[in-house]
Amino acid sequence: MSAAPMQVSVQRISPVVMELSIEVPQAQVKAEMDKAYLNLGKRAHVKGFRPGKAPRDVLTRLFGPQVQNDVANAIVNDVLPKALTEQNLTPVSQPAVEAKSVDPKQAFSFTARFEVQPEIEAVKYEGFELFRPKVEVEDKLVDEQIELLRQRHAALKAPEPARPAQKGDVLSIDFTLSVDGKDVKDGGGQGVQIELGAGQALPEIDEALMGKSVGDKATADHTFPESHPREDFRGKKGTFAITLSDLKERVLPNVDDDFAKDVGQDTLVALRADIHTKLEKAVKDRSETSLAEQIVQKLNEENACDVPPSLVEQQSRIMEQEVLMSARRMGQRITQDQAKTLMAAIRADAEKKVRAGLLMAAIAKKNDFKVTPDDIEKGLVELAEETGKNVAKLRVEYREASKRDILVGMILEDKILDFIETKSKIVDGDPPAPKTEEAASKPKSEEEKKEG
Repeated sequence: MSAAPMQVSVQRISPVVMELSIEVPQAQVKAEMDKAYLNLGKRAHVKGFRPGKAPRDVLTRLFGPQVQNDVANAIVNDVLPKALTEQNLTPVSQPAVEAKSVDPKQAFSFTARFEVQPEIEAVKYEGFELFRPKVEVEDKLVDEQIELLRQRHAALKAPEPARPAQKGDVLSIDFTLSVDGKDVKDGGGQGVQIELGAGQALPEIDEALMGKSVGDKATADHTFPESHPREDFRGKKGTFAITLSDLKERVLPNVDDDFAKDVGQDTLVALRADIHTKLEKAVKDRSETSLAEQIVQKLNEENACDVPPSLVEQQSRIMEQEVLMSARRMGQRITQDQAKTLMAAIRADAEKKVRAGLLMAAIAKKNDFKVTPDDIEKGLVELAEETGKNVAKLRVEYREASKRDILVGMILEDKILDFIETKSKIVDGDPPAPKTEEAASKPKSEEEKKEG
């Protein structure tokens, strides 16, 4: 007689949450329990018995709860994947398992609750009105980039004749710090370099140094905010005692062919053309990003569906890390209040991104979109151009399954976005500004006045 099969029932708790109830027959439970005690008996060291000779009742008394837990885990790990496959279910979150105790004389039952993608029957994606921002690059933008290059390649020289400090000068300063009249041992610095008026120092320090000459001393008072990282500084008055030890001014290079050669181009004409090309690509990329963001918004507005919370949480963490890394690169500090507001906005955006991703996956399935080897090769070439890496090295790097999956996902998303664009009305120009509540209520007030 063949062993009784396990019993599986499926219940949809919500559009994105499923629960499996599984009962494993008593014979299988007994077999797992016998196997567990057999293995335990071989390796257990029990006082008064030679290795492998301790009776099962002694092992049960000493290790019963541990064996029960191990057998329950072993059964769940064995039968749950099989049940998911049989029911054609793919969890997007780690199943939460609730199990009864294991008894070799009874069947073993447990439930597994997990999130799944929602069932999406149809997606509205045609007829969107999208606005494509202009992509022209004006000469003044090229001029601004050249000016930035001049600043970057400026020489630092002591002004002749010597003069007092002014905005834009690069200063070297020595300073000490006292808080509430007490010297802070680790609060000073020697030879610290700042650009005056560039926001690299506290405004009070900039103000105190403006107009000072090399060798001059200055003091600057600053009240530290309650959110300061150092608890002993919060809300207290700090006094900086500063000595201006060196002053340099920026001497900008002339904009000519020699300057172009210094920054990697043969002539000034070639430099301007190269900058124009790069700016044009950046503007086009921003324009395409704007279209993609509008599509995400439209998909969310036109297609209501639940999204798995775990996917939203994953997306939120990714976006939070990107924002925090960007803030650190910019030297920005985020207060607790700012962080709360920021995280709430990120979570709302993350939910929209996840929902749009699920909807686009449904569009891809319905329209049988595929990513071909030619698509992957084109993607690698574009990636090589963007990163400056050798395309042959990228081919090797992206043989790794996880990286290849990410690349395939990006290519597929681009295909779907392009497809939706072909089904949309594209208007050249920036989207209209959203109406304020006051503006939205104004026509109604005028009508009410007329009626009055």
